[in-house]
Amino acid sequence: MELKIENLSKTYSNGVQALKNVTLTIPTGMFGLLGPNGAGKSTLMRTIATLQEADSGSILLDNLDVLKEKQEVRKTLGYLPQEFGVYPKVSAESLLDHFAILKGVANKKERKESVEALLQQTNLWDVRKKNLGTFSGGMKQRFGIAQALLGNPKLIIVDEPTAGLDPAERNRFHNLLSEIGENIIVILSTHIVEDVSDLCAHMAIINKGEVLVKGEPLKLMNALNGKIWKKMIEKSELASYKTMHNVISSRMYAGKSIIHVYSNTQPGTFETVEPSLEDVYFANITPHKEPVTV
Repeated sequence: MELKIENLSKTYSNGVQALKNVTLTIPTGMFGLLGPNGAGKSTLMRTIATLQEADSGSILLDNLDVLKEKQEVRKTLGYLPQEFGVYPKVSAESLLDHFAILKGVANKKERKESVEALLQQTNLWDVRKKNLGTFSGGMKQRFGIAQALLGNPKLIIVDEPTAGLDPAERNRFHNLLSEIGENIIVILSTHIVEDVSDLCAHMAIINKGEVLVKGEPLKLMNALNGKIWKKMIEKSELASYKTMHNVISSRMYAGKSIIHVYSNTQPGTFETVEPSLEDVYFANITPHKEPVTV
């Protein structure tokens, strides 16, 4: 199973070019699409999910032409959008059964078995009779995955699924995604670096509609060995350091700033640091003088 995207472009009526010749090959398993808000991730996800048109380019899911054979694609697709609304006064069991009917599961016995299995899988069985309006954010997200899994899809798209979840719910969601991503394609679109580093064997970074880098997270991190440097400085010094060095990120610690710099050679009194996926991310999306080589 493989999803192949070639030269996909999309410009909205207001002139914003959301996608610029995006080319990606996405294999079976978890694939992370990482980028800041407004990078074009949701546009790409909606296009793959057959919810909007592209201006040019192609998408193939094995032998299916995603842009032309929309109805066939929808039969094999599960989608959890960034904003997933539910009917607050309907029980999880009833709404999932309704979604199963819409998905084309006509046989009542088959539908009942499928709904029960998915409620068990998403750890919602004990609350299946409760109205969705009483669910926490994490429970609603798990219900969203349950509806996305209806009909045994070959491709699942989840758009910013862990934003706003507490650590415990985020872990539950990660475990669930890891489990379902073993035999099908799961595209995880997010701006949270840890989601990708925890779950994905393959990834791409997108910004301003363009794919900046793609590959395996570990290999991308290894490619930055000897090129990421750190130093603790006074907060008041940050602006001047940014003019002198390729500062890719900074964070506060004990009232001071710890900065990470991208450089092929040691800059002054900086010390080397083992690159993280966060460094890969910031090195690619942060404008700076020295080009990134990965």
